[in-house]
Amino acid sequence: MQTVEKLTTETLEEPLIIAGKKFTSRLMTGTGKYSTIETMQQSIEASGCEILTVAVRRVQTKAPGYEGLAEAIDWQKIWMLPNTAGCQTAEDAVRVARLGREMAKLLGQEDNNFVKLEVIPDPKYLLPDPIGTLQAAEKLIKEGFAVLPYINADPLLAKRLEEVGCVTVMPLGSPIGSGQGIQNAANISIIIDNSTVPVVIDAGIGTPSEATQAMEIGADALLINSAIAKAKNPPMMAKAMGMATESGRLAYLAGRIPKKDYAAASSPLTGRINTPEQK
Repeated sequence: MQTVEKLTTETLEEPLIIAGKKFTSRLMTGTGKYSTIETMQQSIEASGCEILTVAVRRVQTKAPGYEGLAEAIDWQKIWMLPNTAGCQTAEDAVRVARLGREMAKLLGQEDNNFVKLEVIPDPKYLLPDPIGTLQAAEKLIKEGFAVLPYINADPLLAKRLEEVGCVTVMPLGSPIGSGQGIQNAANISIIIDNSTVPVVIDAGIGTPSEATQAMEIGADALLINSAIAKAKNPPMMAKAMGMATESGRLAYLAGRIPKKDYAAASSPLTGRINTPEQK
């Protein structure tokens, strides 16, 4: 009989497959908002992540905090996920995605066609544009990109993006950087139930307990940046988020007990010692 330890290890080693590429970790992280490059490096290592999203525009323009970023990561171990952050239109996102693909190639990932698609016209709430996202996705897929679209938790849009060829869907848990946790659990559950591609919950997670909750409802992976980078101790939080992601995945696969409206004794009633009055 297999031990619990062996079963647990085998379960956690079940790969996450995106566009035919296998990953062991189900936690993706980002590169923004860290106080120093060194803190970012330590956090990436502590998280155990294998996919790291990079804002193409900020690297290209050498924005503050992004100087030397490309050279600070071991791209032989970490898979780059270029993102189109800062793009307000579909046309702009397509252009930036092309730059991201070239950037990945320059860093040695010749076969990397991944792009995290973000089309966000509203600077206040940072909510993705569903129409622009769909338009850009259709264009990029025709150009051979593996598109991972960032979207509102809209089950109909998620299915449409899957149908046009996106390799994942990435519904937000709550607005970017808000730390509000999973505010769209019902819609996300519908997306998970109806999806045949990996569902990655992106944005809004603030604590490890929320990361666990996201995985417990059946998400295939998480993308967490702000909650790690803005923590008082980012490497420690990164470690916690990695553990929480694994814990939530195991709990989902194990299957929780049904909820009931009444109590159910955990000890059996048979074989109990009767009192004199019960004889």
